[in-house]
Amino acid sequence: MTRLAIKKNLMQVSTLAVLTTAIAGILSIGKAQAGVIDFDDLPGNIDWIQNGYKGFSWNNFAYLNSANYFDPSAYKNGTVSNPNVAFNSGGDPASISINSGQFDFNSAYLTGAWNNGLNILIEGLFQGSTKYSRTINVGSTSPTLFNFDFIGIDNLKFTSYGGVNAGYNGSGTHFVLDNFTYNESKSVPEPLTILGTLTAAGFGVTLRCKKKQEQKGTAKA
Repeated sequence: MTRLAIKKNLMQVSTLAVLTTAIAGILSIGKAQAGVIDFDDLPGNIDWIQNGYKGFSWNNFAYLNSANYFDPSAYKNGTVSNPNVAFNSGGDPASISINSGQFDFNSAYLTGAWNNGLNILIEGLFQGSTKYSRTINVGSTSPTLFNFDFIGIDNLKFTSYGGVNAGYNGSGTHFVLDNFTYNESKSVPEPLTILGTLTAAGFGVTLRCKKKQEQKGTAKA
C-alpha cells in the first residue's frame, strides 16, 4: 500500500472515530438514571403533596399513611412500599408537571380506592399538546403495575371515572398511586443541530490531517 493510501485510510478511521463519539454523546442526551417516587418520606398521616416535591408540581394530589387509614379501604390494598400512597383528592382529575425540561413517565402501580373496574385516562403532554393517551382499568383488591413509556413530556394528567363500588366504607373515583418511576430528561438536539455537529466534527478532523501534511511538507523543504 502506498504512503498516500495509508494517509487516506488513517484519515477515514480518525473521522469515523470522531463521528462515532459525537453520535454516542448525542444519543446519551435525554435520559438520566431512573427515579422512583414512593411517597414514604412524606410526614404525617394525610396531607397535600406540595409543589417542588421530587422536583415536580403536584395538582390535586394528596397522600396518606395507609396503615393508619381506616379499614376497610383499598388504600392499604394498593400500598406497594410502606407506609404512604398518593391519591387524587375528591376523585377529581389530578396532574404532575415539571416547570422546565422534560421527563419520561416509565411506570406506576395503580389501584381503585373504592371502586372495582375503575377507569383511569392517563395523558402525557408536552408544551400543551397531547403526545400520549391511554386508558387503563384497575381493581381494588391489589395494585397493578402498568408500564407507560411516555417519553419527553412535561405534564402528566390523570382522569378517573366509572367502576362499581367494592363495598368499602367510602365511595368515589379515587385511585391509589405508588412507586411512580420516571427519568428526568434534557432537551434532545434538533436534527439540523445533530447534522451540524457531525459535519463540524468531520470537518475538524480533515483540517487537522491537512495541516499535519502541510507541516511535514514544509519540514522536508
